[in-house]
Amino acid sequence: MTDVIADSLTRIRNASILGKKETILIKTKFVGDVLKVLRDEEMIEDYEIGEKDIIVQLKYGIDDKPVITNLKKVSSPGQRIYISAKDIRPVMNGRGIGIISTSKGVLSTAHAKHLGVGGEYICEVW
Repeated sequence: MTDVIADSLTRIRNASILGKKETILIKTKFVGDVLKVLRDEEMIEDYEIGEKDIIVQLKYGIDDKPVITNLKKVSSPGQRIYISAKDIRPVMNGRGIGIISTSKGVLSTAHAKHLGVGGEYICEVW
């Protein structure tokens, strides 16, 4: 598999659409870092890292509607997209988050802007 993040985002999106409580992702450190941002930003309930995979507990709001309604991969292995701190803008007018891989680790766009760092723009979640 060439793009584990795209695969993980697709699995989360599909499980969310189907109303599943959890989904299983391929275990990599980078996927774990992205999930930590999603948990910190309250987009998922939690995740548990196993020996070979990661189990993600999805979060649902009022009337069992999923918190994550869509995910968009921005940067890809064939076309990396970089963004500076001054160019970071709110996702969906502040209703979503962006995830950036920076020199300070994987961060939400809001946290990266606060720290004044840019990096590779991984994805947007809303």
